[in-house]
Amino acid sequence: MTRPIRWGIVGTGKIAHAFAQDLRLLPDAELIAVGSRRADKAAYFADAFHVPHSHASYQALVDDPDVDVVYIATPHIAHCENMLLALNAGKAILCEKPFTMNAAQAEQVIGVARDKRLFVMEAMWTRFIPLVVALREMLSQRVIGDVQMLVGGMGKLAARDPVHYLFDLQNGGGLLLDATVYLISLALMLFGRPIDVRGTAHFDVSGVDDQEAIVLKHARGQIAALHASFNTIIPPAFTVYGEQGRIHVHPPLFAPTRLTVSRASYGDETQEILFDGNGMNYQAAHVMECLHRGELESRVMPLDETLCIMQTMDSLRAQWGFKYPFEA
Repeated sequence: MTRPIRWGIVGTGKIAHAFAQDLRLLPDAELIAVGSRRADKAAYFADAFHVPHSHASYQALVDDPDVDVVYIATPHIAHCENMLLALNAGKAILCEKPFTMNAAQAEQVIGVARDKRLFVMEAMWTRFIPLVVALREMLSQRVIGDVQMLVGGMGKLAARDPVHYLFDLQNGGGLLLDATVYLISLALMLFGRPIDVRGTAHFDVSGVDDQEAIVLKHARGQIAALHASFNTIIPPAFTVYGEQGRIHVHPPLFAPTRLTVSRASYGDETQEILFDGNGMNYQAAHVMECLHRGELESRVMPLDETLCIMQTMDSLRAQWGFKYPFEA
């Protein structure tokens, strides 16, 4: 029997709480440490989840000798710095999406990880949700024939709060890194690297992108038509179209539980596949499987694909003339 994988969490926000809850569902996972820039926040989190080690800095967390792998749950702007900190301490990493702020940062992190032969994966939890796993299997079996198109979108009416991270340009606010990244990741999961990237966007008075439409063309002619908005309500869903039908994945697209297969000869068939907890345990289980096997990269969320996602978003921002303050 393999020993439990011992986790440390960098950050104590909402997403860190959800992840900590889901680690409880995995018998071979042990949440051993938490780190925050504030000792009181780390201590509160440690008390809530019965975590033995509470650290008042991220450096202390990654230096903890009892930690095998670090889950990074800090704001976008800090991901690169936090990952480099963990890698230089010899720790494996699961980092929240978006992986970094831009492709240059992603290349830096990936380069260090490969040089040090340490496991790193972007926490794109959608790929590990049971229904999405089933969808990929259905598409590999050509249930709707050769897949040619992805159409997907999401939107909500977001209150214009200048102190909320969504409208904080300094810290990577806006749609692209927070929401649209899910859609772009889906497109690359289905079709691979795009050969043509087009898009248009609208910008809020805060400077962040609050509405956008994107078209990606892929190597075999497949098209992904994607849209997102903070200005209107759009059900977070997507549809995959093939030569012999379509599969519609019902909301929410980032953690779905229902899909409908529509084919001319068979009519519509809806399937429901539920998930446990918050749905974050599946990606954690995959990371632990990789670590037990001694693998340095995920076969489901490979680093080259993570880098391609960042490059795609950089290409869109270049078209829009959109830079984050630290890039200026």
